[in-house]
Amino acid sequence: MGITVERILQLPVLEKAKILAGKSIKDEKAVEWISVIETPVENFVRRNEFVLSTGIGCGDDPICLEEYVKDVIHSGASALAFATGRYIYKVPDRIEQLAEQNDLVVIEIPWEVRFGDVIQEVLREISKEKEEEQQQAEELRQELINCVLNGKGLQEITTILYENTKIPVAISDHNKVIRANHHFDKRLIDILNGEVNGEYELVPPIPFSEHPLYHYIEKYRFKEEECYQLTILSNYKKQGYLLFKPADDRELSWVVLNILEHALTACALYFVKENAIEMTEIRLKDNFLLDLAKSGVEIDDHLLSKAQLLGYDLNRPYICLVGNIRFKKKVDAHIGSVDHPVKSSSMHSRNYYIQKEVTHAGDVLNRRTMTTFENGEVIVYLEADSHPYAETANQFLDLVERRLNELLAGIVISWGISLHKEGIYTFYQSYDEAVTALNIGRQQHEEGERTFFSDTKMNRLLMRLSHDKGVEGIVEDTLAQLIDYDQRRQTDLIHTFIIYNKYNSNVSQTARALNLHRQSLLHRLRNIEQLTGLSLLNADDLFLLELSVRLWMLKKVKE
Repeated sequence: MGITVERILQLPVLEKAKILAGKSIKDEKAVEWISVIETPVENFVRRNEFVLSTGIGCGDDPICLEEYVKDVIHSGASALAFATGRYIYKVPDRIEQLAEQNDLVVIEIPWEVRFGDVIQEVLREISKEKEEEQQQAEELRQELINCVLNGKGLQEITTILYENTKIPVAISDHNKVIRANHHFDKRLIDILNGEVNGEYELVPPIPFSEHPLYHYIEKYRFKEEECYQLTILSNYKKQGYLLFKPADDRELSWVVLNILEHALTACALYFVKENAIEMTEIRLKDNFLLDLAKSGVEIDDHLLSKAQLLGYDLNRPYICLVGNIRFKKKVDAHIGSVDHPVKSSSMHSRNYYIQKEVTHAGDVLNRRTMTTFENGEVIVYLEADSHPYAETANQFLDLVERRLNELLAGIVISWGISLHKEGIYTFYQSYDEAVTALNIGRQQHEEGERTFFSDTKMNRLLMRLSHDKGVEGIVEDTLAQLIDYDQRRQTDLIHTFIIYNKYNSNVSQTARALNLHRQSLLHRLRNIEQLTGLSLLNADDLFLLELSVRLWMLKKVKE
């Protein structure tokens, strides 16, 4: 609170001073500065100031003197001391009553007491108090920093804050999850977070201090209560929030704001330390899983122990899912909504939400998951059991994509899925097969489809055939004129044949699918026969054309 009017009145230089009004509050009124002010007061007096006056200019005019006192009251001063004996011989009773009604301490000082002596003594007392406060603040700052450096948490920080300010406090992270609470009303936090119904509004705080921290304080008003919030930042990144609820604005003195400022620094340090530990753990896990998937490391006791330290159990069977992540819209245009705000558009944030949903889906299905990211792809190992692996994977991905599409609108993930043999110690093989399934699926389907390795037998057979030079020559001879025609005429006869073949040579269904008139379709089919020299009515010719088109498409996608 600092020094009070009562403490100033105990100074030797004021031993002859006489208190006229405000005796009951003299030990409550804080004094932060002293000044000599005569009429007009205007805005020359600050809050909690000790004002000295001779009454010059209004000594003979009681109304003028009363207006002067009113101005001092409105300025927020703590005390007004009149030097009597020259311009004022006696302070009027109406002035004393006015001061009593407005909680202003009024003092009478003999004329022979020099203002210079009073100012010197009071300033010395204020300086002494400031030095003590600074020393206490420095000790508290060191205590808060040591609290973090010694491995203690946010709860210890709130405890120190409460012990030194007696103000209820709470700390939440950037997701507004409460991490520490010391006597702060949880109901208010739940209302702010939208977890329970309740009205509140953000209001500009009433100017109560010139402390630099004041400009960063947000004030929330509920029906009958109010609380304050400071944002915890480090490297311009939002780390969390410090909430506090003083009983009155006057509790937020300069000293308290200093303590809150030091607490903000300690909280930022704590979150930076926590982030560094988390990032190190993530990197270790990423490197471990990437080695497991791509290098085919031998599964031995050493690897199993290392996995156990990272929280993985490699002795269980796992399905491998490899997802290719794409966004259909410009990222910054769609990330973030009122209901599910995602403030950052970085790949790190996207990966964070994908990781979060993968973990959530695994928890719902009571299955272990292991996840890592590389070059726009997510690799997930999902615990398998006796259930068909395709059913398990579909159930898992349904859960992931349902929530993910709400968080990151526009996200599209194409999946390749595999379970090599029983999935025991086959991380490398399962990953290799899942990547193969993903590549084949991206060639044949639109983005966002799921392709199971077990469904790609035909494609894998064709891929092997496509490497044969003899087969490559046959394909080229069969389709050369057709491809050239499409390129020159900007037509798509190959696509027409694919649809025609898909509907088992049914002209009506093919025409509907291509939105063509029947005669137009027949014209196209005749062109295909002329350009390839094959008959679409001959089973062998039809098979040769279909095989050639499939092999050509595989080669086209590879290029």
